[in-house]
Amino acid sequence: MSRVFASPLHGGLEFDGEEECYRTSTGFEFHPGSCAAKNSIRERLNAHFAASLSEPRIPVAEAVERACKLSVECIKAEELQALLERKDYVPISYDGFEPSGRMHIAQGICKAHKVNELKKMGIRSVMWIADWFAVLNDKLGGDWANIRLVGEYFKHVWRASGMDMSAVKFLWASEEINKNADLYWRLVMDISRSFNITRFKRCSEALGRAEGDNRPAASLLYPAMQCADIFYIGADICQLGLDQRKINMLAREYCELKNVGARPIIMSHHMMPSLAHQGGKMSKSIPNSAIFMEDTEAEVNAKIKSAWCPEKEVTDNPCIAYFDLIVFPQFKTVTIPRKPKNGGKRSVALIQTTTNDGGLVHNRVSAHLNNRAGDVTYDSQEKLEEDYKSGALHPADLKPALASYINRLLQPVRDYFQNNPEASKLAKQVAELQKLKTQAEEKDKQ
Repeated sequence: MSRVFASPLHGGLEFDGEEECYRTSTGFEFHPGSCAAKNSIRERLNAHFAASLSEPRIPVAEAVERACKLSVECIKAEELQALLERKDYVPISYDGFEPSGRMHIAQGICKAHKVNELKKMGIRSVMWIADWFAVLNDKLGGDWANIRLVGEYFKHVWRASGMDMSAVKFLWASEEINKNADLYWRLVMDISRSFNITRFKRCSEALGRAEGDNRPAASLLYPAMQCADIFYIGADICQLGLDQRKINMLAREYCELKNVGARPIIMSHHMMPSLAHQGGKMSKSIPNSAIFMEDTEAEVNAKIKSAWCPEKEVTDNPCIAYFDLIVFPQFKTVTIPRKPKNGGKRSVALIQTTTNDGGLVHNRVSAHLNNRAGDVTYDSQEKLEEDYKSGALHPADLKPALASYINRLLQPVRDYFQNNPEASKLAKQVAELQKLKTQAEEKDKQ
């Protein structure tokens, strides 16, 4: 019987005809030994990265060890080893981000570092510009033009941060979904049918929202869509923050339910602590809680100077965490000048005097201050923490050194935006968006 109905697979357009003719089966296939759906983006990614098969890569055992050090958790290391041992195969890592305004240093410096490290292991990366998710999460008021602008700005920041652009492919979620909307939405629907609402609610942390019924109903789409991204991209590895772990585990469970030939390997990132107080997570809405990629040298110095940094404590100490997660991955050694009053050593000189007739030698020790005399160099985070816990390294010396290294990492980014007209224009537009957002937030508080 003919009737008018709305097809969810075609943007809600109404069709006049037999309903069963327009209902698309949720049956689809996965490539053998992979969690990539057939006819997904993965086929194009294989062609895009085909040349990398001939490029050198580090030994598998070393690659697995280094990959585990890049993340706070790897599920599972043995699966990663098996993946890297495959011949004539380019492993794909995926990392998604919502264009939402300012970029903090972990997004900028750390992501660039991870992409470059993964390349050495033979892994290539997809940066999934999650514009649909930004709308779902009401970022930038859901304004598509502003979301697009910020996404382009982010790409410039990563280029300026030294990300190897030959090792990464940037994909806009909305564009890629539209290329095969039928497959994508069938994936979303099948994932949604496979789990209950309670399970999806548990994934709400990935949205940065508190649990409860006051959140938008659209939030329930988020877990299913993010899971679908993994299979639609055909990602072997999920490189996301630890706050996304529940959704990534949902994807692994889906693979088990559907007897998919592989599971996405999860390499969860550390979550950067807040600089502003003890035990908190940094937040873009609290400027002093984080270092941003556009911060000036003076702003970095001021934020680090006022940062929470209790003496002799390394747990929940954000300054110690910044050395661990940002500084040491970029520098083989770290040198910290120490003032004598904070434990630095005095420079000691032995002065010899003799009589005119070549008689008795008189020795005297001259101790004088030398600002460089107290420098201490560390080749590991462990040694730095050991000195800090013992009190040999004082916060008054740790903080200026941290600020100095952060500024060294950010200076190439500042230079890039100063010398690139397109990037400079984008940065100014993003700054204006941030200003308007801040004004709106302050107005809401009144």
